[in-house]
Amino acid sequence: MALSVSVPLVVISPHLDDAVFSCGNLLAACPGSVVVTVFAGIPPADMPAPDWDSRAGFDSAAQAMLARRDEDRAALAHLDAKPIWLDLLDAQYDRRYTPGEIAARLAPAIALHNACAVVAPCGLYHSDHVLVHEACARLWQERDHGGPPWLFYEEAIYRRKPGMLHKLLARWHAAGTVSTPVDLAIGEHTTTKARACNAYASQLAMFDSATISDLSAPERYWQWEAGAGDTAVAATACTSEDGV
Repeated sequence: MALSVSVPLVVISPHLDDAVFSCGNLLAACPGSVVVTVFAGIPPADMPAPDWDSRAGFDSAAQAMLARRDEDRAALAHLDAKPIWLDLLDAQYDRRYTPGEIAARLAPAIALHNACAVVAPCGLYHSDHVLVHEACARLWQERDHGGPPWLFYEEAIYRRKPGMLHKLLARWHAAGTVSTPVDLAIGEHTTTKARACNAYASQLAMFDSATISDLSAPERYWQWEAGAGDTAVAATACTSEDGV
């Protein structure tokens, strides 16, 4: 399916980097878009850095998140995109949310920016990604059918895990939702995306060469259509290290 998108896009990002790593070309093609990061909250000042943050060189959880907000601001500036940071804490900080709680926070952020299209994660892997996907699936089901199209992006890094995408598509099919790959003419923006990705220095330092190479692979998107019963799709949780 070929699709033309216009601004402003609202791109939903679980963490401070996922939108750029997975949708950097699309954001570069649609300047003026908004990236809403769900798990961008600042932990208490006295919280020690958990394992992922400690390995990245941070002494405290708050220091890590403040630095990553700075990285996100710099990355999105390369793409002429605006960051919106929700104050929810990601899983490595031992705070858990329900899909309903996340959906309630996302809905006004999406409505506020009068999106021409909403771009959300597939929820391929990691508990935070799955939660955000489930929240977005609820909002998609509740959407105004005359409203903007919704696209779901394959998350960079996780999409290369063996069998992961196949299992996800099978779950979508079983849930009665028709998913169609979308062709977008955005390949010319790879250099701009690379500059934006490089802003996430604290994260890139943790990645091996295979992971980094996936950031430059073609981006892939899926559009949903309602099948029988207009069923909302909820991904089965697949967890990983909470910091990844």
